[in-house]
Amino acid sequence: MAAVRGWPWPCLRALLRLLLLAGGGQRPGAADHCSWRGSGLSWEPRSRAVEQVHLRCTEGSLEWMYPARALRVVLEPNLSSARHTTVCIKPASDFQGASIYVEHAGQLHLVASPQRDISRRTASFQYELLSNQSAAGPEFKKMALVEAMCRPCDNVELLLAICSSDFVVKGSIRNVSHDSENHMSHVDVSVQKVYRQKNRIFQQDEASGDWRGPIRTLLQCKVKKGGGVFLFTGNEHFGEAWLGCAPRFKDFLFIYRAARERGANPCEFQLD
Repeated sequence: MAAVRGWPWPCLRALLRLLLLAGGGQRPGAADHCSWRGSGLSWEPRSRAVEQVHLRCTEGSLEWMYPARALRVVLEPNLSSARHTTVCIKPASDFQGASIYVEHAGQLHLVASPQRDISRRTASFQYELLSNQSAAGPEFKKMALVEAMCRPCDNVELLLAICSSDFVVKGSIRNVSHDSENHMSHVDVSVQKVYRQKNRIFQQDEASGDWRGPIRTLLQCKVKKGGGVFLFTGNEHFGEAWLGCAPRFKDFLFIYRAARERGANPCEFQLD
């Protein structure tokens, strides 16, 4: 099992089995094969059984209220091969009452442990699975960009980013704020053009008519507000936009046009 660096939440290349341990078992609750919600109050008080929950999507959530004893979560996505899959887990801000372990080679490895607060006990988290089936796969490229998030992308990474990123937008930086507690920086972007976005993170303000949207990156990247026009690329994780490559737009144009003249561009990109 190997940890993937570069996220404020745990991402692990491991078998897709999680174990939640509480201080107090649980019958299966409500599930839609992507997410699960249940309560420890429905447990048989004398039972020592460890219940299992099977989740079959590549993303979803789990909410376990008043956790008791243990709950085993098996992630069974519809992937051709789960041997080389990365699972990312984002505990809720009010995660309480249980610890999350990942099971690997018959051993448990601690992923997240809450602060003790018996007044409110809800163990909840979101999960995402990234398939690393081949070095040519788009998810593999996403993880490669994540691990290199704080350094400038080289030309090859930039050309791949405009092809495989969840969002590609042209714009400028309005403001940058820092969240030291969660090790993140928030970049408020004023958007001139949306080339692509997976979901509606970048939207038009009804009052002003301006397009804008938030992008997150790691605090350790030390992002600062700067002038000029950039091409922002990146991917969405847990409903948030995370920064990938972000060259100045004029630099991107030079790199892309040179690659296209050589026939080295991996995809066609609509220029202004």
